[in-house]
Amino acid sequence: MLLFVGLGNPTPDSENNRHNVGFKIIDSINKKFGLSKQKPKFKGLLTTGNIGSKKVYAIKPLTFMNNSGICIRELIEYFKIDAEDVIVFHDDLDVELGKIKAKFGGSNAGHNGIASIDKFIGKDYSRVRVGIGKPKNGMEVSDYVLQNFDEDETVEIEKISKEITESVSILVEKKLDLFSSTINNK
Repeated sequence: MLLFVGLGNPTPDSENNRHNVGFKIIDSINKKFGLSKQKPKFKGLLTTGNIGSKKVYAIKPLTFMNNSGICIRELIEYFKIDAEDVIVFHDDLDVELGKIKAKFGGSNAGHNGIASIDKFIGKDYSRVRVGIGKPKNGMEVSDYVLQNFDEDETVEIEKISKEITESVSILVEKKLDLFSSTINNK
């Protein structure tokens, strides 16, 4: 059993923000694999189904980015999912736009959503860091991540979301290095 978590903010005006890349990926996975209709549960929007032979839960926390860990802890305690079986999709300033890095554990690198998850479930889970690039012209990070993607960036994000979804079977097997290299070399 696996839990996919997409980080983002639940307001309609946040839908195309850089910070909402995780939500976009969960939506793409739900659509591709025909997971169940989203239902409000565990302070998030939950879907379930199978990817290959694995039972998968996928959630978009409605607790806002900085409190994502609250939702995840409730869900993993209820379904008795080990933290090692959690895979979080989130935006990352330190990864080039349209690229990903997948890893197990590690630092939150200043990402408040990841810091919240670390606080509530520990650091022993997988992360798929989706590159959103860095702010330019002295823009504050907090303003940048809450800004919508422009047209060219939207094309890149749609492309990477599709590639992640097409390669998710590798991720289900927890082959993080192969997953990263497969996507980044397309």
